Amino acid sequence: MLDKEEGMAIQRLPIVILLSGSGSNLQAIIEASQKDLAVDIRAVISNRVDAYGLQRAKKAGIPTANIEHAHFDSREAFDQALLQLIDQYEPALVVLAGYMRILSPEFVAHYQGRMLNIHPSLLPKFRGLHTHQRAIEEGEKEHGATVHFVTTKLDGGPGIIQARIAVEKNDTTETLAARVLEQEHRIYPQAIRWYAQGRLELKDEVAYLDGEALDFSELT
Repeated sequence: MLDKEEGMAIQRLPIVILLSGSGSNLQAIIEASQKDLAVDIRAVISNRVDAYGLQRAKKAGIPTANIEHAHFDSREAFDQALLQLIDQYEPALVVLAGYMRILSPEFVAHYQGRMLNIHPSLLPKFRGLHTHQRAIEEGEKEHGATVHFVTTKLDGGPGIIQARIAVEKNDTTETLAARVLEQEHRIYPQAIRWYAQGRLELKDEVAYLDGEALDFSELT
């Protein structure tokens, strides 16, 4: 899609967003795309028919689709059907925004280097679920979120950008989660922006920004 802005044609990167829940990161991406994030959100797809993120997409005039995993005999069969659905929209990038499914190796391989995820922890710490509670229980002084390329390693793909916040003495799981989510809404559009600008790529299991390898252990 070409937009005319200040007399210049801007090529928008076609993307598809997958989600399972409320879609607050989707909303952040939609709002960024209405400003300076040059993406064309071709579709929002969910594995849950009741995901509120679908309503957010519809309100923004974005096509939606629902494909329920319970209707398939295996993870592989579901992922194959999902893959075929996604590819109908011809995305250059697939964005996981609260998509709560472990992906099959075949699915990940198909979108190698073209799929991003955001995780609510300072990876490689606290992979998996209940990250905020675990951070509090282990007495962490810092917590945050990480955007990374998706690989077959659960929450283990090469990191792109992190946001760090202090864990306060009186933090609860809910207060910490809310502050981390605010940061997610900031860094996810930024990572997508880099990709849309052609500045971000995955090569040999390493993330590169402007041709420089990103050190996953020292992201800021």
